[in-house]
Amino acid sequence: MNLALLLKFTRQDLIDRHASSTLGAAWTLILPLVNILIFTLIFSNIMGAKLQLAGMEHLEKYSYSIYLITGLLIWNCFAGIVARTTQVFHDKANLITKVQLTLFSLPLYIVLSETVVYVISMIFFAAFLALIGFEWSWYWLFLPVLLLLTQLMAYAIGMTCAILSVFLRDIKEVVGIAMQLGFWMTPIVYTLSILPAHWHLMFELNPMYHIISALRDALIYRHMPDLVPLAIIALASAALMLFALYAGRRLEKDIRDFI
Repeated sequence: MNLALLLKFTRQDLIDRHASSTLGAAWTLILPLVNILIFTLIFSNIMGAKLQLAGMEHLEKYSYSIYLITGLLIWNCFAGIVARTTQVFHDKANLITKVQLTLFSLPLYIVLSETVVYVISMIFFAAFLALIGFEWSWYWLFLPVLLLLTQLMAYAIGMTCAILSVFLRDIKEVVGIAMQLGFWMTPIVYTLSILPAHWHLMFELNPMYHIISALRDALIYRHMPDLVPLAIIALASAALMLFALYAGRRLEKDIRDFI
């Protein structure tokens, strides 16, 4: 798929999300802003939720909101890519049968679309942090690296599930359940410290735990993330992606026949 077609698919996907609404694509900007406002209003002002985060004593009122939003936004990006990529061959079946497309570049528009939403959300989040006097650091430069790692892992998992879903239609439901379990098995709305120590190993086997922890280390705590688990995740994701592409090419004719 050439770049122009990929960008066209991405633009159309962002428009189609709210095509039946009056404001249309404007909701792509409005919804992230509303979500940020809801998280900060409800958890900081109404519920008064706070965390004792070192180095954030002056922002104690907003500490939980910052902690929550940092993890939630990247999780939504990851889960959106995985879930939608799993169904991409079914959703684009008419196009696949009529146009000669490289099947395994097709999901890239989903990656770009979800990334656009994430970037917009992060811009609003950064604006909120600036308004409350958050202290910035150069560790924010890790953000695009961690986003790229999340995209790689989500694409690899999504592509693997997309191939399986052609032959096993229940994969969509399995992925939906896995994303729900994954959300609660990742310390997004809670801290790992509230759980018994013997549970920690199970959580540490979750790659999104390490990505979100690295984001919080860089963005909130302003120190170097642990690079070892991130390197392992990158290698495992690359291996899974190569496997998915290899299996997909071997099964491409069958995929087109079954769709």
